[in-house]
Amino acid sequence: MNPTKPRADFRKILRDMPHKPGVYVMRDRLGHVIYVGKARDLRKRAGSYFMPSRKFSADLKTRALMDSVWDLEYHTVRNEAEAVLFEGRLIKEFRPKYNISFRDDKRFLLVRVDTSEPLPRFTLTRLKKEDGARYFGPFAHAGALRATLEAMKKRFGLRSCRPTEPGEADFKHCLDHVIKNCSAPCIGKVDRGEYLRRVEAACEFLEGQSRGMLDQIESEMKAAAERTDFEKAAQLRNLLADLKTTTRPITRFTRKSLPTTIDPQSDILALRDALSLPSPPAVMECFDISNISSAHIVASMVRFRDGVPDRSGYRTYRIKGLETQDDFASMAEVVRRRYGRVLKESAALPDLVIVDGGRGQLSSACKELAALGLGHLPVIGLAKEFEEIHRPGRPLPMRLPEDSGALRILQRIRDEAHRTANGYHSLLLKRRVRESLLDAIPGVSAARKRALLAKFGSVERLRAADPQEIAEVPGIGKPLAEKISAALSPRREPPATSSGS
Repeated sequence: MNPTKPRADFRKILRDMPHKPGVYVMRDRLGHVIYVGKARDLRKRAGSYFMPSRKFSADLKTRALMDSVWDLEYHTVRNEAEAVLFEGRLIKEFRPKYNISFRDDKRFLLVRVDTSEPLPRFTLTRLKKEDGARYFGPFAHAGALRATLEAMKKRFGLRSCRPTEPGEADFKHCLDHVIKNCSAPCIGKVDRGEYLRRVEAACEFLEGQSRGMLDQIESEMKAAAERTDFEKAAQLRNLLADLKTTTRPITRFTRKSLPTTIDPQSDILALRDALSLPSPPAVMECFDISNISSAHIVASMVRFRDGVPDRSGYRTYRIKGLETQDDFASMAEVVRRRYGRVLKESAALPDLVIVDGGRGQLSSACKELAALGLGHLPVIGLAKEFEEIHRPGRPLPMRLPEDSGALRILQRIRDEAHRTANGYHSLLLKRRVRESLLDAIPGVSAARKRALLAKFGSVERLRAADPQEIAEVPGIGKPLAEKISAALSPRREPPATSSGS
């Protein structure tokens, strides 16, 4: 955008702005997005910023925003929920300086169900994976979604309990079937075919085919009101509102549908100039450490090619040489392993290496690169608190303008490395919980547990194996194999026997 472009006529823009839900975007004189907001009524909400009295009553931040606004644009959507989703996507895309919410890596809720499981169940997640499961969402209203899921499980008789653990009695594990909230397929009250039909009906409900259930609840609400049971009627009214909110068709906003001014090639050129690199960094690799607990210290390496993620080049690592949290030593280990392997395989080196952290992490990475004969490789550290860029041999960090394309691309690759590391950390914690099932089986020592997991890879695969396969693992005989198979197998209550009256 031309920096000399005159300031927009906001009164004209507001006159054309409709009384509809949507998102408004404020830009500065250079065309950079500095604020994104949502509105139930675009004209009223955006117009409130330009009222003469607002200049005197607003706080310092709002005054600074209004002094910087040079242009205003808006995008209408069908409802307020879509406005929330659209606002979140735009803020994550542009990272406007005057927005605080949505700038982290938190995502909207999704509903996940894996129909390949023996008895599928519906769960909430914030990350969509390529795992063959079905995902519904995202949903803007978490409270309405949770209420909808509870009502849906009760309506269709869906299980919500976790798998039983070894030695745990089924009737103690879950009582949903006793209070008529579940069809109890795990104890044989309905067969798997019937249960899967219920799951498919629930999927159709989440896709918006919910008219029958909504009509029934509305009828129950009116009946409760007619018999003056107003408390019950109010509960049904709230449930009906939650169901309508959740199952209302929502536009899915993708990166291609966003009004974007991000230019990856331009950002790469800006980064070259900011760091005084000999050429634009077409391939960049960024490292991040995740050590929320000392149980699993992990690292991620993400690669950007031509300014966009190259997911085939992503790598995750478990830090092996440490028993306590040490970011510097962890960074040294992952850099050593990554580029030691690159040299061994004669693979291409990146044009720029980025480590998430300050001078300590950068120093650790530089020492390992020098030891590998890669001291010439450009490397920087990006400290998140003040977005300071640390460079080898420079005593003071560099700070780029917040609207700099060079800073934006560094933030994008750093945030992607952070998400990848945290996702891998969560995966290992979940896997550790499942592996703990083996600890409850008498006779399975730590060494035998390692041998079993090395052979089968996971408790799920071990559960699917027959005792003869398990017995082939060194140190596991036939009696222990049968004990392991019995402990991990799905348990059922014995069939009820009839008795005379």
